[in-house]
Amino acid sequence: MEPHYLDRLFSPKSVALFGASEQSLSVGSLVYENLLAGGFGGAIYAINPKYKNLRGEECYTSLTQIHEPIDLALIATPAHTVPQILEQCGQHGVRAAIIYSAGFGESNGEGAHLAKQILEPAKRYNIRLLGPNCLGLVRPQSAFNATFSKNTAQPGSLALVSQSGALCTAILDWAAPRNIGFSSVVSLGSAIDIDFGDILDYLALDPQTKSILLYIEGIHQARLFMSGLRVAARLKPVVVLKAGRHSEGSRAVQSHTGSLVGADDVFDAALQRAGVVRAMSIEQWFAAAQLLATPYRVQGKNLAIISNAGGPGVMATDRAVDLGINIAPLSAATVDALDAALPPHWSHANPVDIIGDATPERFQSAVKCVLPDPGIDGVLVMLTPQAMTQPLQAAHAVIEAAHGQKKPVLTCWMGEQHVKTAREAFVQQKIPSFPTPETAVEAFAYLANFHHNQRLLMQVPGPLSKHPQPDIVGAQLIIRGALNEGRTVLSELESKALLSAFRIPVTQSIKATSPGEALLAAESLGYPVAMKILSPQISHKSDVNGVRLNINEAESVRSAYTELVSAVQQAMPDARIEGVTIERMAQSPHARELLVGAFSDPVFGPVITFGSGGTAVEILHDRAVALPPLNTFITRSMIQQTKAAKLLDRFRNLPAVDLQRVEYVLRRVSEMVCELPAIKELDINPLMASPTEVIALDARIVVESSAQQLERYAHMAIHPYPSQLESQWTLLDGTRIAVRPIRPEDAQIERDFVRNLSPQAKYFRFMHALHELTQEMLVRFTQIDYDREMAFIAVVQIAGQDIEIGVARYVMNPDRHSCEFALVVADEWRKKGIGSYLMDQLMHAAQSRGFDTMMGEVLGDNEHMLDLVKRLGFSQRPHEQDPGILVVSKSL
Repeated sequence: MEPHYLDRLFSPKSVALFGASEQSLSVGSLVYENLLAGGFGGAIYAINPKYKNLRGEECYTSLTQIHEPIDLALIATPAHTVPQILEQCGQHGVRAAIIYSAGFGESNGEGAHLAKQILEPAKRYNIRLLGPNCLGLVRPQSAFNATFSKNTAQPGSLALVSQSGALCTAILDWAAPRNIGFSSVVSLGSAIDIDFGDILDYLALDPQTKSILLYIEGIHQARLFMSGLRVAARLKPVVVLKAGRHSEGSRAVQSHTGSLVGADDVFDAALQRAGVVRAMSIEQWFAAAQLLATPYRVQGKNLAIISNAGGPGVMATDRAVDLGINIAPLSAATVDALDAALPPHWSHANPVDIIGDATPERFQSAVKCVLPDPGIDGVLVMLTPQAMTQPLQAAHAVIEAAHGQKKPVLTCWMGEQHVKTAREAFVQQKIPSFPTPETAVEAFAYLANFHHNQRLLMQVPGPLSKHPQPDIVGAQLIIRGALNEGRTVLSELESKALLSAFRIPVTQSIKATSPGEALLAAESLGYPVAMKILSPQISHKSDVNGVRLNINEAESVRSAYTELVSAVQQAMPDARIEGVTIERMAQSPHARELLVGAFSDPVFGPVITFGSGGTAVEILHDRAVALPPLNTFITRSMIQQTKAAKLLDRFRNLPAVDLQRVEYVLRRVSEMVCELPAIKELDINPLMASPTEVIALDARIVVESSAQQLERYAHMAIHPYPSQLESQWTLLDGTRIAVRPIRPEDAQIERDFVRNLSPQAKYFRFMHALHELTQEMLVRFTQIDYDREMAFIAVVQIAGQDIEIGVARYVMNPDRHSCEFALVVADEWRKKGIGSYLMDQLMHAAQSRGFDTMMGEVLGDNEHMLDLVKRLGFSQRPHEQDPGILVVSKSL
């Protein structure tokens, strides 16, 4: 297996420190001191022309004096010297550097110019840069401390990645007395090159790391961030702490959607789709990471509480309601079991109050009765130390009841002195223990949110649903027509036409420019009708009294037209009135008003929102947010997050609305923002939902020209499943083969495929002996990021089952311009052209993605593969380090 491109940063065998110094508080002095004091086993070269010796070690004038390979350069010199130092590093073969210096674009002007100057040699020599203006990096298990912090990190399994170096030092100081250890501590600084995505890509496969902590202040490249985050979260828990949750970012918006949704809402939605959880404090941050690193997992949000006092149960319930955790009702069988085990005066409900005189046996019986309940996902057991309580014995009783159970048992022994030994017993037996009811419930919420977000991570919807195909070309022509006229706000008629192009039901609107035309329109549509002002300057018609509803007769139409136009002209004298639109009133007495919208976030691109609609949307502030593309699971999750969800079900005398039609509209809006990057803002308000129909009564769309020329889906933070790359192929013997990009649900057929390969085929593919894929390999192979990798599988149906018979894949190289491929075909399906077809599809996809070169490594005795790539036009050369391997490559 090739070493990761960041190996020289995380695991250097030799380092050169530019700016090493004996000045006690200088960065160069502190870094040098940490390198020596930590016991780093590699070579350390101090470079500073001012010194011949430092701390008893030779100090070099320049890098040219060192005739040994250097893995990592540490640069603690003034900003203006860094470009020349990187030039020396490139000539010496250094491929990674940490830049501590400040002054590179933290402000404009000279700093920004210097930033460009250091990137030029870095790109030319392929040097990866951490920083500038960063604290550095720590790998405690390797005794490698390349920071200027006076704090040390204990070895552990948590990786900390932070944009703030100051926070790193504070966290290290906070963690030391709590015996919290780290696998890595990384300060990103200005992240001019290496960013979250690169670090996450490394930590995802780092065996020392079990959980990852991220401290985020802002995102530079959303696509790379999401890509790295989703890769890491598929393999290990990631917990995020973000600063600036309540920053009042100024976004010029002209829609309800834009004003409702803040940057923090979008960030939350991004984290959910990435399968990670978010903490709101440093204590929660570490608690969540440590808990998620254990085997404990839940399958839902239903919590049972067992307590020997009523008050703590109420406190826990309050916090659970705050966090959306269900204090679920107990099943009849559970209540019967508790009746038999508890005194008659127990609470007979959840929380289960087992009375203040509860014995250890009573605690144990209650846990054993509640855990098997199919409606319960986890149990929180709480104890308050009363006169007759035995905290340690009760703890042992709960430990015994929890042993071997799949559902988590969390504990909260309240107090301090009397419960200390009990808490130690829980820790020793790896039973989660918390000091307060609130922190215990928060911990369960992290488990529940992690389960939900991991399910969201597994969703790979395509850009288009299986519904009737939209008229994308027609929609693009509507947008282009408006932009050619210098307009960015579409009229209501144009907006509805755009919705109709994506098969979203809309009310028919007829434009009228006079009272007579209004009457003709009303007669043709049928009464009652609605009349709305038509003006490119008016965003929200109700705000200027520009809507008239329930016009029931012909005599009222003419007067309504005149009165409406006059009222709007008085309210907005400068507005250009183009007339009115007439549409038939929605007739369902059981309809609910909803809002479906979308807008383009400056960081994460298209965002979709759903909630209560009507004229009071800003007051109700009821909305859920998601990043596209959407599918049924994601849309239902969105809907359930809102207060409007309860109104959509049967409510008092109102029948339930057709929820599937609501989901349909959300998926269609997802298609719109996937396929039309020019959409900046979109409002469907109200979207009227009834038991028999869901229809858009009003729509407003804002477009922009800057997004018109983007590569397909480049405007999105999450690349859709590339369903357009699916194909069918027929062999000469008539066998039909489906070739398509791999999906997460293909894990089992991928495992079976590799398991059934011959030993030789496995060796040729993986270049080492392999029986079957590990779980980690299976996740990496089937849960891919379509933006930077691709895997085509060839599938046949045998006895009604999908059988994988071949797979070809590429992965983007660190240079981001080339990719490396791999191919394997089942032994019994060879010599049928399957390998050639898969490679043709793979090369076409790589070329479309923008890669200029495809390369691979082939064992010298793999004659069939060498013949195939030769026919496909690949060149061959010997591997630089292994004579048994040939490197094959082809310009795309």
